[in-house]
Amino acid sequence: MSEWVKTGWRSKPRVQMPEYTDQAALQAVEAQLAKYPPLVFAGEARRLKEKLGKAARGEAFLLQGGDCAESFSEFSADLIRDTFKVMLQMAMVLTYGAKVPVVKVGRMAGQFAKPRSSPTEVIDGKELPSYRGDIINGFEFDPEARVPDPRRMLQAYTQAAATLNLLRAFSTGGYADVHQVHAWTLGFTESDEAERYRDMARRITDTLDFMRAAGVDSERAYTLRTVEFYTSHEALLLEYEEALCRVDSTTGLPVAGSGHMLWIGDRTRQPDGAHVEFLRGVQNPIGLKCGPSLTTDDLKRLLEKLNPENEPGRLTLITRFGAGNVGEHLPRLIRAVREEGANVVWSCDPMHGNTIKSSSGFKTRPFDSVLREVREFFAVHNAEGTIPGGVHFEMTGKDVTECTGGMRAVTDEDLSSRYHTACDPRLNASQALELAFLVAEELSNRRRDSQEAAVV
Repeated sequence: MSEWVKTGWRSKPRVQMPEYTDQAALQAVEAQLAKYPPLVFAGEARRLKEKLGKAARGEAFLLQGGDCAESFSEFSADLIRDTFKVMLQMAMVLTYGAKVPVVKVGRMAGQFAKPRSSPTEVIDGKELPSYRGDIINGFEFDPEARVPDPRRMLQAYTQAAATLNLLRAFSTGGYADVHQVHAWTLGFTESDEAERYRDMARRITDTLDFMRAAGVDSERAYTLRTVEFYTSHEALLLEYEEALCRVDSTTGLPVAGSGHMLWIGDRTRQPDGAHVEFLRGVQNPIGLKCGPSLTTDDLKRLLEKLNPENEPGRLTLITRFGAGNVGEHLPRLIRAVREEGANVVWSCDPMHGNTIKSSSGFKTRPFDSVLREVREFFAVHNAEGTIPGGVHFEMTGKDVTECTGGMRAVTDEDLSSRYHTACDPRLNASQALELAFLVAEELSNRRRDSQEAAVV
């Protein structure tokens, strides 16, 4: 394999990336970003990799979630807080179900670029370039707005820095106190629709009461009032990623400074393509989206390119097949990984394979389909004797109506009332927490079955 340099991707085939018309402006922005401090630090990325190594062994569980695409116009402290809050609630429920630590990774502070199925879109007979995320062009259906503007990278950096600053404050400033998080969850289970989840919530309450009685509370135990929270995004805009790439002063190795964990999308995972070339060289933990079209031969090539040292926690395979298709595709990928003896985290993205157009004309995702794919993911891993290491959701802390179903039964007719996403439909806070309870049941059942099998 050739020696890696951070500019090496520029000589490789590139897809899903903009063609900037003003090269002078692009070079000026790249030079400016190269002077800025990294958004995350090498030690943080190494620590996340260690935690993901535990998830690969079943000693932890990955919860990755957040916005489909972060927006410049909707950026606010309240939105960051609300999404962080729901992530903490989900993590607590999953921790109880799995009885292992939950690694919390947000799709935040960098998720500004989106791949698109078509380079153009047509509205009322007018054709314009597709919206590719706020870091690239504007959402407004206007010829000027849709021209890729490299200066947007500077605004994305500023917003990401502010987001990380607030996340770090929330993580260590008392907002993440375990008792407060559980109190929020109890509020969720008070509704009539959430009756089936009350028993688990009560058992969590009993556990916290016992700990407090035993002298283990947030006043005495620092870990009960703080959390470690990491950020991630799809590394789609490589000019931005290269400009923020740094050399770790401790190890002398290159690190992506834009986020703790980066992933390669299902549309950009060509083994000889630009995105794989760039990400094979940075030391961060890497995700790889695996859809139905991924062949076993390509997967084996990607395993070798992205994790040649077979380092635990380095590579997370994020499967996205669609409900009803997991049994056809996941077993063959599991067998390919087993044949290579590769260390990977298996994570389930039940969102992207379950997007449909509703009768009311909105792009949506049925909650039942999302849940079905998660259950199929667990069932295949149980059958194959492998470890389901995590879940990956597009969700928000806002009370949106973008995905149908859930215990509050969002219908097709409800979608228009609070449909705010710029790209793909997201689970709202209630749907996300309900899904966490259902995944926790799967984890609890798996743990019980493993214990019973060990006894036999």
